Amino acid sequence: MLELLFVIGFFIMLMVTGVSLLGVLAALIVATAVMFLGGLFALMIKLLPWLLLAVAVVWVIKAIKAPKVPQYQRNNRRFY
Repeated sequence: MLELLFVIGFFIMLMVTGVSLLGVLAALIVATAVMFLGGLFALMIKLLPWLLLAVAVVWVIKAIKAPKVPQYQRNNRRFY
């Protein structure tokens, strides 16, 4: 899949700039950037269920271990 992104980005950039040394270098840079961004997106989609699971576990743990609100002795004093 990522190789296809690289080839498509390379081909489109070559069509835009023309076939020259500078065009080939620009096409390589753009194709590499497209492949990098596509890889990051694919990795994010692949890890999304695990990230959601981690968020759910933290949420459940915080709900179970609710912080105990300390009762200050100052509020229990009698006023004379």
